[in-house]
Amino acid sequence: MDAILALEDGRVFRGQSLGHCGRVCGEVVFNTGMTGYQEILTDPSYRGQIVTLTVPHVGNTGVNPDDPESEQPQASGLIIRSATRRGSSWRSEGELDQYLKMAGVVGIEGLDTRALTTHLRSAGVLRGCLTSDGASEDAAIELALCSPHLAGQDLVGAVSCREPYEWTEGRAGLGAESVEALGGSLHIAVLDFGVKRSILSMLAGTGARVSVLPASSRAAQIRALAPDGIFLSNGPGDPSVCLAQIATIRELIAELPIFGICLGHQLMCRALGAQTFKLKFGHRGINHPVRDERTGRVAITSQNHGYAVEERSLPGELFVTHRSLYDKTVEGVAHREFPLFSVQYHPEAAPGPHDAGGLFGSFMTMMREGNPLPGELRRASA
Repeated sequence: MDAILALEDGRVFRGQSLGHCGRVCGEVVFNTGMTGYQEILTDPSYRGQIVTLTVPHVGNTGVNPDDPESEQPQASGLIIRSATRRGSSWRSEGELDQYLKMAGVVGIEGLDTRALTTHLRSAGVLRGCLTSDGASEDAAIELALCSPHLAGQDLVGAVSCREPYEWTEGRAGLGAESVEALGGSLHIAVLDFGVKRSILSMLAGTGARVSVLPASSRAAQIRALAPDGIFLSNGPGDPSVCLAQIATIRELIAELPIFGICLGHQLMCRALGAQTFKLKFGHRGINHPVRDERTGRVAITSQNHGYAVEERSLPGELFVTHRSLYDKTVEGVAHREFPLFSVQYHPEAAPGPHDAGGLFGSFMTMMREGNPLPGELRRASA
């Protein structure tokens, strides 16, 4: 069955239907990772987006119930060059095409993903309409133009948990000795803005008790749990519209150790007075080099974000700890006085594979010792 991807600027790509037959609109983005399509599809940070995978063959490892980052696919649609119908991995328990059909995810295959990615790099991310239900090119373009911009959308409420719960399934640091068993009797309150399961598993793998709270939780509710620290999770959408979450973080900054990742990093910075801005086409992949500004060490990181913190707006009490070697944008900050730090990238994804795993250990140490700046962070602020 024929399928169409129509962009708001009038560019149209044709291919064949993959997954669910229907139509969907969203922001069209691309991910350069060579593996991990099931994790990408189920990452809540992709809510509202149609994801293009630049790797040419997708589906070769099938799907399984262990790799999803949430209960269901979160991406609005999937764009690939060529679909493999039979997974060859011993862990495979299903096929990608059927997986998409069961989840109601519209996909397209057979188009030139290189041409599409080049176009997005030049024009920036664009709204698009992906349709396999017989819509005309003109109708699809009009649907893309009428779809809402991702900027200004608060998508956190759509992916956050509704009720608090405990996460107990641990993954001890992916073999990183500096992380294993550091949690002990520590209690971590996770603010769920769209948290990935792999992050929860990393936190629980330290031995800490992990309580996951809805994004709408207020400071009083968090205090009532008497946690030793707060984790601010990843999530989708525009950080500037998460006003309630920013206010809650601001109220707790001087009270408890805080560690933020991705959207959590952006919200923490905004709570301290910094600004965020939308990147032209975002950072999405598993091979992004990030330099630790304190040591000069470079880590290979996994990234998925369309917004970044404006360095010129950072308050004096925050300093940059990590920087992207692609475009020099801020990839991490720490506070000079209070026990808090954050990173823009995803240390739990471990493409290095253990380059950034020590960040979880730093969080545990910060909670245990009560130092505002654990380890290297203390030396960097001198």
